[in-house]
Amino acid sequence: MKIGIAADHGGFALKEVIKTFLQSRQHEVTDFGATAYNDQDDYPDFVVPLARAIASGEVTRGIAVCGSGVGASIAANKVAGVRAALINDHFSAHQGVEDDDMNLLCLGGRVTGPEAAKELIIAFLNAKFTDAERHKRRLAKVKQLES
Repeated sequence: MKIGIAADHGGFALKEVIKTFLQSRQHEVTDFGATAYNDQDDYPDFVVPLARAIASGEVTRGIAVCGSGVGASIAANKVAGVRAALINDHFSAHQGVEDDDMNLLCLGGRVTGPEAAKELIIAFLNAKFTDAERHKRRLAKVKQLES
């Protein structure tokens, strides 16, 4: 799977762990930065290009990390076609894809440990949208808000 990743300084260390983890699982990873730790960088500078890549189909899914994951989620959801959520539990990691067609997982680099992040990522990447009529109806209403 083509996966994009992005992080600011608050998520940089976790992003580097995630990148290695994804590559070890044979995923094609595009890193939208930061490429070096800089405590003055801003999450939109990395998360928005990732979100645009998801919306355009350049990558299939994305993982964004900032200090809490909140800012990354807010920024990503400003891009039409992106359905991002801050995820802290296994159920939401897969249910967000199955029911809501979530395509961008947001994590908190200062609150999510590496092993927990890996578990959440596996659940997110293994999940498939159910394509149930009620979920398609709800998504259509969300997409309508984007236009």
